[in-house]
Amino acid sequence: MATQSTDAVRSPSLLGDGWLAALCLSRTLIACNFIVYAACLPVLQREWGMTATAAGSIASAFQLCYGTSLLVASWLADRVGARNVFRVSVIACALAMILFATLARSYHTGLVLYALVGASQGGAYTTAIMLIADRYPRTRRGGAMGWFLGAASLGYALALLLIGAALPLGGYPLAFALTAGATALGCVLAFAMLQRTPNTVHRKAEHAPFAAAVLRNRKAVLLISGYTAHSWELLGLWAWTPAFLAAALAMSGSAAIAAAEFGAYLSAGLHMTGLVSSLSMGALSDRLGRRTVLIAMAGTSAACSLLFGWTVAWPIVLVVALGAVYSFTAIGDSSVLSTATTEAVDPAHLGSTLAIRSMLGFGAGAVAPLAFGAVLDATNVTDTAPTAWGWAFATLGIGGIIATGCALALRRELPTDRPRRLS
Repeated sequence: MATQSTDAVRSPSLLGDGWLAALCLSRTLIACNFIVYAACLPVLQREWGMTATAAGSIASAFQLCYGTSLLVASWLADRVGARNVFRVSVIACALAMILFATLARSYHTGLVLYALVGASQGGAYTTAIMLIADRYPRTRRGGAMGWFLGAASLGYALALLLIGAALPLGGYPLAFALTAGATALGCVLAFAMLQRTPNTVHRKAEHAPFAAAVLRNRKAVLLISGYTAHSWELLGLWAWTPAFLAAALAMSGSAAIAAAEFGAYLSAGLHMTGLVSSLSMGALSDRLGRRTVLIAMAGTSAACSLLFGWTVAWPIVLVVALGAVYSFTAIGDSSVLSTATTEAVDPAHLGSTLAIRSMLGFGAGAVAPLAFGAVLDATNVTDTAPTAWGWAFATLGIGGIIATGCALALRRELPTDRPRRLS
């Protein structure tokens, strides 16, 4: 099948392209299910009788199944087309989230059904990256990728606002129901939006097998490694930040349910900084080069990981201020890593490359919440609310340090190598 030209879309404004706007809106709604468990975690730990390790295992099961689905969906997309895989995936995603909202009422049902939610939606992420890479030229791709990933941050914030309002009214069952409804609406929009989108399958050159095109490609290997370390830090952060903020509020004297509610609201605000970060850093990398932005974001987020957990007893204003910087930098390299990966490999191998990246990245992201919970249990008194969070967050800093090293190892970009904005 013929390849769609990447020079086809050169509109003055990315948002003026209705295709990207629709994709981003659907991503915002679908992303609500990614954060629902973390936002409800302070309440779920109490009502489901979970230790921090058990609580972390549900987040880890979600990430592990999500990573597996990304692996399978990305591999399939190279063979049957990204659009086809995307459309099937969003149907499965809506059904799985409805089942979770309806039936998850204990640790064991939550573990199985939230894992099913993760397994259902891998085809709505890497396939979208492939569709964006096909549609936008290199000079505008970072900005387009930033809008797509920023839309997810907006979805996390939207979910946290819905959950913060739902918890005091109907508890976690109402929170689950609202996010399931948002997810289903996003899936319907995505399915309809892709109705007229071409399903492109790139031809593979006979002289360029996958091992030579990707595994022996120094830049691709460094970007995959950096993404893996980035995922460890970011997914661990997302899984535990609402609970950490609830603990910080509780230490300041808030009641448990109020702390959980306002912890969700504060987390929503932090995700809005992630939205700004994705939009601005993707576009900035179009001007300054990918390597420069990757080094700045990964290095700063690593420093935040090493500090953030020790601030639990600080004034809440300072905790939130540092959390905003942490959130901004931890996700700031996401769109840049994805954009750089689409530029580092041949389009015919992009799906398989993203498959390997997903397996490693979300595999690391699956282990991170569990490791965080285990360290949290080990450094606090059993059967009491955690008060020592520093060592647990420090485990996430390992990922930030490795991601910084991978960015530094990338070759310096020449001015002619850097993507430029179209005049």
